[in-house]
Amino acid sequence: MKKIDEETLDTRKELAGYYKSIIGLLGEDPGREGLLKTPERVAKAMQFLTGGYNENPEKVLEDAMFREEGYKQMIIVKDIDFFSLCEHHLLPFFGKAHVAYIPNKYITGLSKIPRVVDIFARRLQIQERMTLQIKECIQRTLNPLGVMVVIEAQHMCMQMRGVEKQHSLTTTSDFTGFFQQAKTREEFINLIK
Repeated sequence: MKKIDEETLDTRKELAGYYKSIIGLLGEDPGREGLLKTPERVAKAMQFLTGGYNENPEKVLEDAMFREEGYKQMIIVKDIDFFSLCEHHLLPFFGKAHVAYIPNKYITGLSKIPRVVDIFARRLQIQERMTLQIKECIQRTLNPLGVMVVIEAQHMCMQMRGVEKQHSLTTTSDFTGFFQQAKTREEFINLIK
């Protein structure tokens, strides 16, 4: 089990105090048996859900960078599940990310792409920014011939409140390099279907 540092515990305690106040302001009794430990549990959950602020996605890629052996075709990691929090309402949005890159000089371990997705997802986010950040991180770190990211997500801020559309799906994409060619983008889209 990972040891938790004192600063993290202090922050958790402070967050729990705020959540206890919020519960009271909502009209509930934070001293009720079922709610006694809720402030601490919510604080712990929020620290986990925003843990991406404490990780460096470039370092994750760099720690598993290898010289490619002449492979210049598309590498795709698709159907990467992610969960994030919308920065506008602090409600979840979740879905799948599909990431492709065409190596130039370096490749990275396949598990590192989902780790990069998780790091950016575990921040207060909007889907559009997350798409851009994943693309830019991979482009900057691996310097491939091109990167493409497609994210499909359901947003609880649209499903639980507001317009209350239960089956809406939002898709965003961003790309660089060889993916600016329609033929290369089409190949990627066909491969992730």
